[in-house]
Amino acid sequence: MNYKLIAFFFLLGSWSVFSQVKISGHIYDEANEPVAYANVFFQGTSIGTISDENGTFYLEDDGDHDTVIISFVSYETQTIPLTKKVNYNFDIILKEDVAALQEVIIVTGKQPKKNNPAIDILRKIWANKRQNGLKQYKQYKYDKYEKVEFDLNTIDSATINSKLFKGMEFVFDQVDTSKVTGKTYLPIFINESSSEVYGDNVIKEKRSILKGNKNSGFSNNQIIIDFIDDLYSEFDVYDNYLKFFDKSFTSPLSRTGINTYNYVLADSAYIDNKWCYNIIYYPRRKNELTFKGDFWVADTTFAIKDINLQASKSANINWVKEIYIEQEFEVLNDSVFLIKRDYFMSDFAFNKKEKSQGIYGKRTTLYNNYEFDKKKDPKFYKEKVYSFDEDLYNQDDAFWEENRMESLSKDEKGVYTMLDSLKKTKKFKRLYNIGSILASGYIEFDELNLDYGSVFSTFGYNEVEGVRLRAGGRTYFGQNDLWRVEGFTAYGFKDNKFKYGISGKWLIDKKNRFIISGGNRRDVEQIGASLTTSTDVLGRSLASSSVIGTGANDKLTNVNLTTVGLEVEPLRNFVMRVSGTYRTLESASPTFSLDYYTDASQTTTKSEVKQYESAFTLSYFPNREMTGYGVERHVKNSDFPQLFAQVTRGDKGFMNSDFDYTKLQFSYLQPWALGGFGRLTTTVEVGKTYGDVPLGLMSVVPGNQTYFSIYNSFSQLDYYEFVTDEYATLHVEHNFNGRLFSRIPLLKKYNLRAIVGFRGVIGNVSDGNRLINASGLTYVAPNKEAYYEYSVGVGNIFKIFRIDFNFRGNYLDENLNPDARPFGVTGSFGFYF
Repeated sequence: MNYKLIAFFFLLGSWSVFSQVKISGHIYDEANEPVAYANVFFQGTSIGTISDENGTFYLEDDGDHDTVIISFVSYETQTIPLTKKVNYNFDIILKEDVAALQEVIIVTGKQPKKNNPAIDILRKIWANKRQNGLKQYKQYKYDKYEKVEFDLNTIDSATINSKLFKGMEFVFDQVDTSKVTGKTYLPIFINESSSEVYGDNVIKEKRSILKGNKNSGFSNNQIIIDFIDDLYSEFDVYDNYLKFFDKSFTSPLSRTGINTYNYVLADSAYIDNKWCYNIIYYPRRKNELTFKGDFWVADTTFAIKDINLQASKSANINWVKEIYIEQEFEVLNDSVFLIKRDYFMSDFAFNKKEKSQGIYGKRTTLYNNYEFDKKKDPKFYKEKVYSFDEDLYNQDDAFWEENRMESLSKDEKGVYTMLDSLKKTKKFKRLYNIGSILASGYIEFDELNLDYGSVFSTFGYNEVEGVRLRAGGRTYFGQNDLWRVEGFTAYGFKDNKFKYGISGKWLIDKKNRFIISGGNRRDVEQIGASLTTSTDVLGRSLASSSVIGTGANDKLTNVNLTTVGLEVEPLRNFVMRVSGTYRTLESASPTFSLDYYTDASQTTTKSEVKQYESAFTLSYFPNREMTGYGVERHVKNSDFPQLFAQVTRGDKGFMNSDFDYTKLQFSYLQPWALGGFGRLTTTVEVGKTYGDVPLGLMSVVPGNQTYFSIYNSFSQLDYYEFVTDEYATLHVEHNFNGRLFSRIPLLKKYNLRAIVGFRGVIGNVSDGNRLINASGLTYVAPNKEAYYEYSVGVGNIFKIFRIDFNFRGNYLDENLNPDARPFGVTGSFGFYF
């Protein structure tokens, strides 16, 4: 910690800092060893903290305190007078309590699972958890106030004098010190929301009604607001696993906690006239998704009164250095404990070094005005909001004075003023625009209501086009536009041809989300990269533009596609779509052919496919959460199943089409959260085409000749290696989230993540489709035995890279499959927690 810097800010005259009592330091025993998990609290209060693994602690409060108490089992309690408001760098020596040594177990190392009173209490918590809280009522309602704040932390002179902040130095007037870590921080964003929450435990429904939302600088940016909601989702400490940042942490109250944590009965006392036990817990192993901390539990109901959780620094999670959680429960009557206050703080940083600079994310949630057993009509929980209500995001000060359950501090109030000033500076606007481009891929031209992009699709390469440059754009009046038009143009420097695409969509009815859409595209594409045809007229697979691959990517097709569609969502997350599509397909490469015979004698061929299709599609996304009210919405979460069913009918003769056929397709993707064992994703796809069709309309098993790991493709198959008209595929991928590598001594410190995968397909080709094939490509289908491959991968390499080692399981005969690839390496990168 930079104490000179803190003194510097004190001299700036911030009265709010002077009004706080602050203390920090280290706790040691007589052998100069750090004492972990010691209790530190202000005398006569319940305001306190515990020391970390290194014996370090920090404590602050706005009240007037003159004495701090340091206590720990088997040591004499220390009472330390505070002679000034700010007391840093205390070195406290705890002496062993000889009398206590005969009565208590010293907290060190692994604790016993048998004859441990703390675990006996834990079992009683499990037995009573269904009788605690809201679950014992049929219906409930409460008011909820939530405040989320982001702060730039570890402010030092280098930060203040950085060129990044040149011209924006006034922001440092708001610097304060964290009550949890003791580090300096600068508030940069604050979001407040007030809502009413209704629930029915009988029909298992819940609804939240927003009354107001306010934030500094981004008053109606729904994407930022929903990102915050998803980042800090609600949790129940009684659950076996607590999900934060898409990771499942083992709860200290979990039924698997005995094998994950050490528990120690540390103390007992009256809290709010209830006799409670204090239990300390800490992880048995490092590098797992676990916490350390303590909780107080009532001795009759065995309900949690207070709990704090702090993620161990060795936890296998990226970009997060600290997680600290406090929850307080109030006693509604003699037997009901309800959550009153929830505080969540996370420290986002590039690394976990103590002095590294990062951003605090802090959420404070307060609950009040509980009501019970007032039944609502089940339709109440199904009601949807169809329009964006701007008034909710512009509530006046009187509303917030009435609905805030705790007042804003002076620093928090200052954030609003500071951000209003900051938005007017040119440098901040430039930085904001750069961040917006990286997040969305689009460059905004607000004066024209147009966006240029996506910038990530500007450059491409394939064997046919050579180097490909692309420019595109879209209309954008706001995030809730009822209509949108987008398009692109591209040029290949090898084929010397221009390509283009344009599409539009219009939300006609908000209630049922009735949308009409249409568009046209002329482009070069790898049409064998997916079994399920995309309904996005401008969509283009990565396989169409792979810069480097395992072989020649010359099996490309000239596509001229025109489509019109009608879409409706009669039920939440259930989408029905009817579309008509006319396309022409022709080989784009002299080394690839889509030719087919037009007569039974196989004497006449045709190289261009002209086909009209009508399709009826059903899609269902249980538990999907969306944001926005316009024609385009954003998905908030990723942990929901996806079901897809489609019937496609090709009509020969209609619009000079060439073929009659019917195609049935179904797919089901399911993510499985397996708690401490990681995350499993499975996908099943089946399909069948009735009628004779050429290569361009067949179901090609999606190969992967790129060096990228692409889910739902087969890494060891070349494009068009397997061609089918009926198929069934299975894709399985499991990410252990570090559970395996955390048990390997030499590797656990690197926080690597093991990933395993399995992919299989079985299919066939009818005799009729073989007879009309004049492409020169011999149809091979995995009909005698299912083709399969498997992979072993290592993720989280340098936090962003993943490498997969892929093995082909069969179809390796050198005579039948001379170009088969038995082994390959693919990879990917991304920013994941």
